[in-house]
Amino acid sequence: MALAALITGGTRGIGLGIAHALARAGYNLAINGVRDEVVVAPELEALRSSGVDVFYCPGNIAAAADRSEIVQKATKHFGVIDVLVNNAGVAPLVRKDLLELAEDGYDRLMNINLRGTFFLTQLVARHMIASRKPDLSYKPSIITITSVSSTFASVNRGEYCISKAGLSMMTKLFASRLAEFEIPVYEVRPGIVATDMTAGVTEKYDKLIEGGLTLEKRWGTPEDVGKVVTVLATGQIPYATGQVIDLSGGMVIPRL
Repeated sequence: MALAALITGGTRGIGLGIAHALARAGYNLAINGVRDEVVVAPELEALRSSGVDVFYCPGNIAAAADRSEIVQKATKHFGVIDVLVNNAGVAPLVRKDLLELAEDGYDRLMNINLRGTFFLTQLVARHMIASRKPDLSYKPSIITITSVSSTFASVNRGEYCISKAGLSMMTKLFASRLAEFEIPVYEVRPGIVATDMTAGVTEKYDKLIEGGLTLEKRWGTPEDVGKVVTVLATGQIPYATGQVIDLSGGMVIPRL
């Protein structure tokens, strides 16, 4: 029986790259997004071309009712969730200096990126615990996509940095809490990745990468992230719950 993964924000960018990688590995997919299914139908069909079952679970993870419906739909369709990939997230609508950041912009981003992700993870973790107790052959895992912005300070998008730092701690917390149930929890921390979210700063980062920002002189890709998530989901890095997989092309290495 094929395993099933729930991927939030799975219809574009990094989430879609992860979805394709897991589909190639044989995972059935519960794909979450906020757009209408008819709009994302081409992406869903492309995923189905790998021969797996792809089920769309629309909803905004910032809303409690939506989170509950997403999990209910996924578990009803697949029975269990073997892998939760927390990928959904947004950038600031407007980049503002830290001293000018308004509460409404802060609240919008934090409600999606951090609060929504935390409480969705809580819901799925409860489901995983309940499903594992009667069936020890069920070996679920949780993988959260963060960013180098969890440790790199950007004063014109402080709310984004804070949300990613919070997700890093969330990983440690859930890894600690779920260890007794043998449910591993991981963080994947990408650097500069080419997606629609970074399309507006392409020229800036092209120059920085060429100037040595990263050791590997290229942008990261959603495919890079997908490969790493698949390795974690398939248990190929054992005895490592709570760990961070840095995926930044060497960007985080201090150099003189």
